Amino acid sequence: MAMPEQFGARWPPSSCFCIVVLLVLLTDQVLRGAEGMSVGINYGQIADDLPSPRRVSWLLRSMQVSKVKLYDADPYVLSAFLKTDVEFVVGIGNENVSAMVDPAAAQAWIQQHVQPYLPSTRITCITVGNEVFKGNDTALKANLLPAMQSVYQALAALGLQGRVNVTTAHSLDIMGSSYPPSAGAFRPDVVPYMQPILGFLSMARSPFLINCYPYFAYKADPNSVPLEYVLFQPNPGVMDSNTKLNYDNMLYAQIDSVYAAIQALGHTDIDVKISETGWPSRGDPDEAGATPEYAGTYIGNLLQRIEMKQGTPLRPSVPIDVYVFALFNENLKPGPASERNYGLFYPDGRPVYNVGLRGYLPPMDESEGTRKAVPLFALVTIAWITLLLS
Repeated sequence: MAMPEQFGARWPPSSCFCIVVLLVLLTDQVLRGAEGMSVGINYGQIADDLPSPRRVSWLLRSMQVSKVKLYDADPYVLSAFLKTDVEFVVGIGNENVSAMVDPAAAQAWIQQHVQPYLPSTRITCITVGNEVFKGNDTALKANLLPAMQSVYQALAALGLQGRVNVTTAHSLDIMGSSYPPSAGAFRPDVVPYMQPILGFLSMARSPFLINCYPYFAYKADPNSVPLEYVLFQPNPGVMDSNTKLNYDNMLYAQIDSVYAAIQALGHTDIDVKISETGWPSRGDPDEAGATPEYAGTYIGNLLQRIEMKQGTPLRPSVPIDVYVFALFNENLKPGPASERNYGLFYPDGRPVYNVGLRGYLPPMDESEGTRKAVPLFALVTIAWITLLLS
């Protein structure tokens, strides 16, 4: 019996052909969905309840996310995104930075963690270390630039120079002053390291990555920091007395203060990108503002600014480049409760709050004794046939 008859009606061949065409077009749209959004997502994995990378691949593409930042170079993740056009930033952890000073070690790392996936997986940037100047490890700080240089030279030796950038991500506490934005300056103890790092970034044409969290400022002094200012809500803004530029949100002020600090050290040719920003949906009793409502407001308004391709007051023609932190709540992260509640989604795929990001996490198929995602094409096919034949 033909399939249409099972649903109580016989469909003519032309209708069946139309169904097939619709299925092909729809599936192609899903598979190419990553071309839609310009926002990036941090995909952290400090948890024991996260879905498989294969399922996460479908989730992110159904959300039309085109950029993903990892804190390592997880082979399971990179393999799950083969031929998807999703752009990746991969990371070398702080524990491995000093080893990368050795050119042979740097080349071996790239040959193992980057080269095998190119060009099928779009790896476009390597971050060497994360928030190195936040800690007190003087050896790590001293080895950061030599490690970056070694990785860069290894990429060149392997013919990957220009295809994969090399940089590092900084915490905002590298700033000694940030108000007004035009007076932004790095901490005096950071400057001796930062000057040559900026020279390297300029030479390599790599971006300056900064992790910015207006939430931290609000949490530290909720009575003095206007909530509207940190949440991108309507407010009079803050005027920079030197430039006369008006800032209606703290994130843009933080970005421009970093630009000012970089310019103070003689560079105007380095782009600043936000490698992390987010807002927790839950926290400890002493963590003011950590609620789903405020998290949704912050992320939702930020996404609107990104889609508007808006720039900062200092660089209005340069759209902000942002990686939201994070994809999932991570239940094994240490520290206060907020650290485990920055996710856009719960591990089961449910959104923590609604900001219009509609994603689909495929269910698990255990019929063959192995836990794997049901192919999205099959699910789309079932849904469309049910719809068209009902």
